[in-house]
Amino acid sequence: MSSDQDLIEGCKKGKHSAFEALYTKYAKRMMAIALRYANTTFEAEDVVQESFIKVFEKINAFENKGSFEGWLKRIVVNNSINNFHKTSKERGFEDCTEIEIPDEKAISVLSELSNIDLMSSLKMLPLGYRTVFNLYVIEGYSHKEIAELCKINEATSRSQLSKAKVLLKEILLQHSYVTHGK
Repeated sequence: MSSDQDLIEGCKKGKHSAFEALYTKYAKRMMAIALRYANTTFEAEDVVQESFIKVFEKINAFENKGSFEGWLKRIVVNNSINNFHKTSKERGFEDCTEIEIPDEKAISVLSELSNIDLMSSLKMLPLGYRTVFNLYVIEGYSHKEIAELCKINEATSRSQLSKAKVLLKEILLQHSYVTHGK
C-alpha cells in the first residue's frame, strides 16, 4: 500500500486510483466517527461521503503540516455538526446558564467497556447530550470550541456534558454494564 504522502500527491494530480485508495484506507474509521453523531447509519454514510467529496475538492489545500488523518477527521466532525444543524428541527440542547457540578465517577468505567457497549450506550443519550459528550470527551474540544461549533453558549455546553455523564451512568447501570459499586 502506498504511503499517505504518495496517495495525497496522486490525488493532487487527479489520479482516480489514489482517491479510491485514500477512501478505502480511511472510510471505516471516518464512518465510526460519523456514527457517534448521526441518528442513523444512513445519515452517517452521507456525512462520510460529503466529507470525502470535500477532501477531494480541497486536497490541494492540505499542506502536510499535520497528519492527513487528523485533517480528514476534523472535516468529518465538522460535517457531522453541520448535518446536526441541517437535520434537527429542535436543536437538541437545553439552553441553560446554570452549571451543574459534574459527577466524575459517572464516566470512570468507560475504559472497561467494549466499543460496542459504549456505542450502544451513547446512542441512548439525547442528541444534544451525545454531541457535546462526543466533542468534549472523545474528540477533545474545549467548551468554547463546542459552543462555537454548535451555536450554543459555553454554560450550555458544560451543562449538557454534566447531564450526559449522569444519564450515561444511569444507562450503564440499567444495562448491567457496570454495578452500583463502581
